[in-house]
Amino acid sequence: MSLKLPRTLRLDPSDTLVFPEAAPPGEWAVSGSFLFLDDDPATLAGKARAAFRAGFVGIDSFGFSTLVVVSEASEAEREAATAALATQFLARLGAPDRASALAAAREEIGIAESLCGPPVGTVLALHRTLEDGEIRERFRALRPREGAVPGTDRRHAYARAFDFYETDDEPEERVDLAGLLAGKPDGDPR
Repeated sequence: MSLKLPRTLRLDPSDTLVFPEAAPPGEWAVSGSFLFLDDDPATLAGKARAAFRAGFVGIDSFGFSTLVVVSEASEAEREAATAALATQFLARLGAPDRASALAAAREEIGIAESLCGPPVGTVLALHRTLEDGEIRERFRALRPREGAVPGTDRRHAYARAFDFYETDDEPEERVDLAGLLAGKPDGDPR
């Protein structure tokens, strides 16, 4: 069995708009719930709330990513990710010492590794909530559409909630702009 870890994935620029800081694509990632342990999620607003609800954390940037992709990793890469996360725990979160930071980082990397049961290339999404005073994480695997050829159209290979199509079977809408400017309701030309 090969070693797998999640990497941040960016299919469009939305992460740069919805999170306080977006993780660049390709970073090793962890779920990141530890960032919210001292916060009251009910008081979070805007970008911080979006990060709480759906953000994986990139290890190097400590930025957020909506999606991660299951990726092969070597033992050396896992150890480097663990060391980098421990350094972040010391620098950003005030871990008391390197040994404590490494222990916490190993635990987080272990959790991240446990998410990677699906095949390499599977995209994962996270939904985080507060239930009965505890943070709960739910993960979803997004699989390519049936018939999609892996690697040919990454942007459209995954199922979408909505697809939009132009059709000719709806009546054409007409608006009288001159009537609107003249103050007539709904642009009525009368």
